[in-house]
Amino acid sequence: MPDNYQIADMFSLLSKLMDIHGEDSFKAKTYAAAAFNIEKLPVQLAEIDPAKISTYKGIGTSTSKKILEILQTGELKALTEIVARTPPGVIEMLSIKGIGPKKISTIWKEMEIESIGELLYACEENRLLLFKGFGEKTQANVKESIEFFLKHKDIHLYADVEAYALAVDKNLHDHFAAERFELTGEFRRQMEIIHQLEWVTTTPLSKLLPIFTNHNFEVLDQTEQFLSVKGPENIVLQFHIATAENFGSILFTTSASEQFLQSWGAVTNAAEETMLFEEKGIAYIPSCLREDDNTTPVPDLIQPSSIKGIIHSHSNWSDGGETIETMARHAQEKGFEYLVISDHSKSAGYANGLSVERIEQQHQYIDELNSKFNGFRIFKSIEADILGDGSLDYDDDTLATFDLVIASVHSNLKMNEEKAMMRVMNAIENPYTTILGHMTGRLLLSRAGYPLDHKKIIDACVANSVVIELNAHPRRLDIDWRWIPYALEKGALLSINPDAHELSGYNDVKYGTLAAQKGRLTASRNLSSFSLREFEEYIMDVRMEKGI
Repeated sequence: MPDNYQIADMFSLLSKLMDIHGEDSFKAKTYAAAAFNIEKLPVQLAEIDPAKISTYKGIGTSTSKKILEILQTGELKALTEIVARTPPGVIEMLSIKGIGPKKISTIWKEMEIESIGELLYACEENRLLLFKGFGEKTQANVKESIEFFLKHKDIHLYADVEAYALAVDKNLHDHFAAERFELTGEFRRQMEIIHQLEWVTTTPLSKLLPIFTNHNFEVLDQTEQFLSVKGPENIVLQFHIATAENFGSILFTTSASEQFLQSWGAVTNAAEETMLFEEKGIAYIPSCLREDDNTTPVPDLIQPSSIKGIIHSHSNWSDGGETIETMARHAQEKGFEYLVISDHSKSAGYANGLSVERIEQQHQYIDELNSKFNGFRIFKSIEADILGDGSLDYDDDTLATFDLVIASVHSNLKMNEEKAMMRVMNAIENPYTTILGHMTGRLLLSRAGYPLDHKKIIDACVANSVVIELNAHPRRLDIDWRWIPYALEKGALLSINPDAHELSGYNDVKYGTLAAQKGRLTASRNLSSFSLREFEEYIMDVRMEKGI
């Protein structure tokens, strides 16, 4: 049964394709509005009385009929028909940042370009400049976006493949109960980006291969010791076929980076991984740490259970989906000791950012809520926009009313390093900045982020007692875990924060923790692992230190 997000995606795509084809603009806008409103619904459409669907905001009689069609058949006929009339490459262009349906229509109908590869070639020949609406800047942006898109095609976020990986793993164990299967490769190393899912198995190729060919998987490669297939999910599955005697060795070599293996040297045959470490006389190194030649154990490596509080969350006061009370009670039910509400600031008009007057109202509301809690506290915060000159978008008197301030860049992201460094450094040096949010602004597989000198930023955070956020949203995971060792070496304090906009967002602390483990972060160096009392003391100490 399609959920709201899937239904909204159908209406959104229908709207865009109608614009590309130059069809009824009123209907196209209606479907776009429906997509927006469906995504914001507090309940699943499948759970609503069909007769009442049309009564919800932004959903009229005509749209409700199409929703029922989707719920009953899993398809939307109007979308199926327009997709059939649209070249696949044209639809794929919707994934390219910087060109909307109107420009895609021009590219297809006037430039006669029907694939992303053709479009890139046209950019390289400056052909876009010949058409209205395509200047040099637009062409350069389109070219950059295409190159980024092609570089990351057919790869996936860890969080996006996790459920699939575990489901396949369970099915394999259930089907081949007498054989060994272990997930390995990038997934076992907890890499944020997954190119393929890998297993080590003792199941011979003759038994393994039919499982996939009988279910219409494409066979990409096969030998007696290796099998690579791809199914309808567009995820490559690879299997390293081992014996009982070398299973541990193959598991070890397939779950470590090339740098780690070069440092390790020759790998002998071993039935279990642990035997290899015993042979070397060193403590077992978890696969998530097998990235470089550092074999120093981390006995108190941070765990998801180490997180004691939810820092960086948004409520329906800005662009979140729930009330502060609902967010707080859910956090308490999940065993967290505190919640830091950090709605968007006034410059974020797109996110209903808080005016000074609304801040005062929110703080009064939080005080009222805190009087109802015992052993749990809501902290007053804000995700303040870092403006073009590096200042925050409230005056000092307003900033002083918050328990803590998270400073983040949200606008004018296309900066050179000089501009980006100026903005971020100025924000770090602002005495009211407590936490630097999502340092580079990157979105994995979508946006590279603005260029920064990480060492100078980390050094500045340490010098100004600013905590570095590890934004746990699976599309951010920013700061990159590769810079955590340097941050720890310099004495920085980090904070795994979910940037939650709804209750399910709290679950993202898991992905932040998996990334943090790769950077050797411990609970003692993670702010969101502080107990309520420790967190209160830290906030008070920093405010006193900065004279706030």
